[in-house]
Amino acid sequence: MTTHPLDTPCLILERDTVAANAQRMADQLARFNVPLRLHVKTAKSLEVASLVLNGTKSPITVSTLKEAEQFFDAGYTDILYAVGFAPHKRARAQALAERGARLTLLVDSIDGARAVSGFPALIEIDTDGHRAGVSPDGRELLIAIASTLHDHDAVCAGVLTHAGGSYQGRSHEQIAQIAEAERSGAVRAAKTLRAAGFPASTVSIGSTPTALFTDCLDGVTEVRAGVFVFFDLVMAGINVCQTSDIALSVLTTVIGHQSDKGWALIDAGWMATSRDRGTARQSVDQGYGLVCDSSGMLIPDLIVADANQEHGIIAHRHGGPLPALPVGARLRILPNHACATAAQHDRYYVVDAQGQVTATWARFSGW
Repeated sequence: MTTHPLDTPCLILERDTVAANAQRMADQLARFNVPLRLHVKTAKSLEVASLVLNGTKSPITVSTLKEAEQFFDAGYTDILYAVGFAPHKRARAQALAERGARLTLLVDSIDGARAVSGFPALIEIDTDGHRAGVSPDGRELLIAIASTLHDHDAVCAGVLTHAGGSYQGRSHEQIAQIAEAERSGAVRAAKTLRAAGFPASTVSIGSTPTALFTDCLDGVTEVRAGVFVFFDLVMAGINVCQTSDIALSVLTTVIGHQSDKGWALIDAGWMATSRDRGTARQSVDQGYGLVCDSSGMLIPDLIVADANQEHGIIAHRHGGPLPALPVGARLRILPNHACATAAQHDRYYVVDAQGQVTATWARFSGW
């Protein structure tokens, strides 16, 4: 069937676009002979992961224990929980390990190291000041954390870093520079640990921008990335992808007009598109998303200019007149942040190149 009978708002996923995005990443990493550890937090879907990984049960990255549990139940056994570990989660983590999961945890402090006894752990490295982690040149703290892991029956398996600062990159050259800082910092930290007698065999790096624009992965053992599966307007805003590469959109219906204000109202508010305004910090602010027709073709200069809980407000970017958008017309909204928009929904309506709905794929949520 076409998307016309679907209730709105709902989430549309272009299968062929996902497959093309996955192939682009696979081709890029094949240049360096470094494997992908897919980050499943973007899609939170077994079917999407299977499509991206060609049906293999490859090692994955998760951001919640709910993801770890869901994917382990589906046969994924090598799981990296890439968020600082809270001690009260230990019972759930232990239950997974006892069932056969090879669950690797993340620490960036001595207190954190004490909490992960019995598990392999990676030390988080901060290579760009984006978020958490230890300085790659913080030798004393690196060795103290590794020593604490050893003393508490945990294994210092290596290091991990995430170049989140790449999301503010302004050119491919700048992203490549951030990628090199990410790589070299992680490799440097791992060498420090090895010189002190710790195994540190894993050097895990990753973000979608740096993975796609790196020039070197020497010393890296795996790359983590997730948003490349769908892409979004933030990625398009830093020229990591084109809008035609965005596989995800929200199907919505025109429900009214405010002609004197130049508005059309739709039934997709921030509960359907999310509150994420990531493009507001970029050179072109895309509001709450770009507007496409029902087939996914962009309508020039139309954005979701504002959003209430269940109402979206479509306007011309420069205050010009709107095209004819009668009540009942179907539109599609491209997301600012694919992870946040997908999180508002419980399923994907999967369409083929002809716009026919070929499947419905479940999406889970929660922690």
